[in-house]
Amino acid sequence: MAKRPIFQEVSAPASSAPVPAGNLIDSAPRGARGAIRAWLIVLFVMVAAMIAVGGATRLTGSGLSITEWKPVTGVLPPQGDAAWTAEFQKYQQIPQFQADNPTMDLAGFKRIYWWEWAHRLLGRAVGLVWAGGFLVFWLTRRIPPGWTPRLLTLGLLGGLQGVIGWWMVSSGLVAGMTSVASYRLAVHLGLAFAILGLIAWYCLQLSRTKAALLRARRAGEPKLFSMSTGLMHLAFVQILLGALVAGIDAGRQYTGWPRMGGEWIPAAIWDPALGWRNFFENAATVQFTHRMVGYLLAVFAVVVWLRARRSPHPVTRGAFTVMIAAVAFQVVLGIVTVMHGAPLAEALAHQLGAVALFVLIIRARHHARYPYETSVRGTIR
Repeated sequence: MAKRPIFQEVSAPASSAPVPAGNLIDSAPRGARGAIRAWLIVLFVMVAAMIAVGGATRLTGSGLSITEWKPVTGVLPPQGDAAWTAEFQKYQQIPQFQADNPTMDLAGFKRIYWWEWAHRLLGRAVGLVWAGGFLVFWLTRRIPPGWTPRLLTLGLLGGLQGVIGWWMVSSGLVAGMTSVASYRLAVHLGLAFAILGLIAWYCLQLSRTKAALLRARRAGEPKLFSMSTGLMHLAFVQILLGALVAGIDAGRQYTGWPRMGGEWIPAAIWDPALGWRNFFENAATVQFTHRMVGYLLAVFAVVVWLRARRSPHPVTRGAFTVMIAAVAFQVVLGIVTVMHGAPLAEALAHQLGAVALFVLIIRARHHARYPYETSVRGTIR
């Protein structure tokens, strides 16, 4: 074999494979991340609207106006005077009419009927938008790898929500009940917020590429993420307690603040005859618990915010600042709502405030886990 000069250039063999451009993550199929995110945003808005309409339905006492569950044929309201009269007669057979609305006429029944009908119609619309979008993305194979189970879970939870909704309504149709069971209302609202939270998290995940998320996670702040996770769970518990307050109209029975009925701890906080049911059926117990957990949530939020101020990432610090501002606003709104006896406008604003706060906590939590990269040139998005 002939010797080669030391500095002779050696060319690569013609058969050698070309070096791939970029990395494997960037070159992998990414699916229609932007389109799916837009679809999820539509679902998010619809679910938030459904929570608001559901709150109005509860506050106006309209939830029991439709006494049957007809997922398909129930999409149409009564057609003609005879159909309206028949529907009204069904309502007249339940305890709520006999105890609370014995003087209600057909015009009054129509007012409460439309609230419940709109709530159910919006639920059906959410299901159709989910099913249509999922089928389109699935059949065209545009769902990113690993996302099919997540998107399918949203649909399954939505179907479960419909079943729980009827389970809740049916509790108010039995003898001795003039409204739905408060704990069933809490389950119904809690699942709605769980669905909303998942949609919000998925939208945040889809706002960046998979490669960007993997890079960002390496710069994440585990302690801050853990603290914000705890805050999210505590906020969820407070939302459930708020549902219990609404379920028995506890917000309209103690309208003083900071004391309740002139007492720091109301004397009626424990009824031995109720036992453990005090936590679901005693207005004093339910509202007192809701207030105390609200104070605890506010204090913990401040602790988390102070920890977030030490974050090296400006976007993360900003997200937690927005979150703490929402906490302060929600606390003030809650006080105003209870002091005015929970009228419709203030109560709905307080419920929507809970939606905004819950989502802002999730957003801040996401930034703690996946911070935006920063350099001397600024934030890299």
